[in-house]
Amino acid sequence: MHMSGLLNDYLPLVIFIGVSAGIAAALLVAPFVLAYKKPDPEKLSAYECGFNAFGQARMKFDVRFYLVSLLFIIFDLEVAFLFPWAVAFGEIGLFGFWSMMIFLAVLTIGFVYEWKKGALEWD
Repeated sequence: MHMSGLLNDYLPLVIFIGVSAGIAAALLVAPFVLAYKKPDPEKLSAYECGFNAFGQARMKFDVRFYLVSLLFIIFDLEVAFLFPWAVAFGEIGLFGFWSMMIFLAVLTIGFVYEWKKGALEWD
């Protein structure tokens, strides 16, 4: 009797694992069944940083690629700090609000500086 109750307690977990395994298997098999079988050579070529893949391996990279990636990381981190702030906004009060406004002001000043320096121009 006790074993039957234990099995009933774990039945939803077993069903969940079974459905999850079925969905995972379907998602792993579907590309092989549904995918287009004859891609063109351009689709199969390697693509890195906007440069042609068929060239010298020691080619110099333009510094703008690094600059854009750094700017992306900076402003991506800004968004990462905004989510927890927004969730806890009701509990942190005016101090938390003004702290975030100072943080956003510093980032805005940095963004305007980069904009004025021409870091966002791609000529």
